[in-house]
Amino acid sequence: MAGNRKPMTLHGKALLEKELKHLIEVERPQIISAIEVARGHGDLSENADYSAAKERQAHIEGRISTISDTLSNAEVVDTSKINSDKVTFGAYVHIKEEETGRKKLYQIVGEDEADVSQGKISINSPLARSLIGRKKEEEFEFHSPGGREKIYQILEFYFK
Repeated sequence: MAGNRKPMTLHGKALLEKELKHLIEVERPQIISAIEVARGHGDLSENADYSAAKERQAHIEGRISTISDTLSNAEVVDTSKINSDKVTFGAYVHIKEEETGRKKLYQIVGEDEADVSQGKISINSPLARSLIGRKKEEEFEFHSPGGREKIYQILEFYFK
């Protein structure tokens, strides 16, 4: 990836665009209205509603700016078009821990899409870095953040 562009899946882009649209079309007008109402309550220096609304406005504007920057620096990848015999960005990877036999499925996604509870790991995470470039049935050592070394095997991987 050239420069400071960061990879992102089509799904990740769609989620950010949806959030951005909601912030601009719903949240921003609501907070502007709330600020106007709070202004009508008199002395702004002692007006808790006004202070809270201004704080919320700053949060909304900050999030709009962050999402806009993220989208403008995104290298959007259509993972359904990837055809590789090695694990790459966007892959769904089914791994098995050798010691326990426990199996897990992860998708390697962009930083802003990562959500381990949903099985989505950042391309910059230690596990994703251990998986990139590997092939089906390959075994690899992984040093967990807790410092324990584990052996995993890639059962399969695919793109969709």
